[in-house]
Amino acid sequence: MDTRALLEGLRFTDTFFPSGGYAFSSGLEAAVQGGAVKGADQLVRYVEDLLRGGMSRREVLAAKVANRAGSAEDLPAALEIDRALDSTKLSRESRLASRQMGRQVIKVAADQFRRKTVLRGYLDAVESDRTPSHLAVCFGLTLGSCGWTEEQTAAAFLYQTAVGFVSASMRLCPIGHREGQQVLGEWLPLIDRISREVTVGTPLSSWSPIQDIYAMRHSGLKWRLFRS
Repeated sequence: MDTRALLEGLRFTDTFFPSGGYAFSSGLEAAVQGGAVKGADQLVRYVEDLLRGGMSRREVLAAKVANRAGSAEDLPAALEIDRALDSTKLSRESRLASRQMGRQVIKVAADQFRRKTVLRGYLDAVESDRTPSHLAVCFGLTLGSCGWTEEQTAAAFLYQTAVGFVSASMRLCPIGHREGQQVLGEWLPLIDRISREVTVGTPLSSWSPIQDIYAMRHSGLKWRLFRS
């Protein structure tokens, strides 16, 4: 990857990017209130379980397929994986959060990379309600158009997800910035391994029942800081 491609893609992975991710905890808030996550040790186990079982063969796979579609300007492939991913998301709140964040990514990408017709075509499909616009797909499609590889895209997506959990936990648990960085460091080998091992062509699947249950419980909480 050349430096220009790196910089183009980094904007979409940065927490400064206006995807609205700060408003979502992906079920973590319900897990904290339910007592499953009380501090850094429980957070590490909770998120690692989600990365391994829930996201590795679902969001990561979708991001890689979309990355390839972005590189090849293959709009039908992007639409197909987006719809397939939508059918695997059990929690309504998580499904809507992923769609909302994805929509923000693809709007900016299509506006700034106007020569990439696949981005414009995908945005048209989103705005006409022909595709759900999940974050992993929009992220993969955009970074593929920027020149990032499938593995780089997968790693960036997982890292961004991990940062989101740490950020949310700092508002929900007794976890500070220093401890948050330590937790992120512990996840890096897992993120690296998943980004390399998941291959395009593997069927979409997910197994993270604890996280799915807490994501479903979120709407019933008496008080909430997050939308999911």
